Amino acid sequence: MDGDFRAEFTRDPAALRHHPALVLNADYRPLSYYPLSLWPWQEAIKAAWLDRVDIVAEYDTVVRSPNHQIRIPSVVVLKDYVKPRKRVAFTRFNLFLRDGFCCQYCGARGDLTFDHVVPRASGGVTSWENVVAACGPCNLRKGSKSLRRAGMSLRRPPRRPAAEELQNTGRRFPPNYLHESWMDFLYWDAELEA
Repeated sequence: MDGDFRAEFTRDPAALRHHPALVLNADYRPLSYYPLSLWPWQEAIKAAWLDRVDIVAEYDTVVRSPNHQIRIPSVVVLKDYVKPRKRVAFTRFNLFLRDGFCCQYCGARGDLTFDHVVPRASGGVTSWENVVAACGPCNLRKGSKSLRRAGMSLRRPPRRPAAEELQNTGRRFPPNYLHESWMDFLYWDAELEA
């Protein structure tokens, strides 16, 4: 496949408002759970036209050109398997995901920043093992002091997450919109038939 499309589905969130397509790897698992691997319907149709994906489910909505009519895909499967990345990029988003989108000092959710457990002023480095999600008040309270001097403690020690661990954590945060045709391929709140 052309280019690195692993993150293309996150580049234009406005295009996902109407009829997004869930993108599955060749093993029928989503490329990503958080953010959920979605393409705008235009990309899904283009990939199908170029024979890069198989269409597994469709919306009832149809798009037309002068010579063709096609139902908009709601689930597509890549024909070529994309090997998942083993190494997790150290990004603000992945850090917040690792920490469950809550402050590692007080447990607050919401407007988060990050904090160096061993302050940079004391030789602390910016790494998975030394940075945690923190709310503004806790970050200000700790400042450039050690945990002991600030009288604070961590809910859990920071560590480098495995890629699979972040995928599993992402499953705990389903998006606001889940189309019914996606439920057989996602494992959030899906009731299994006996």
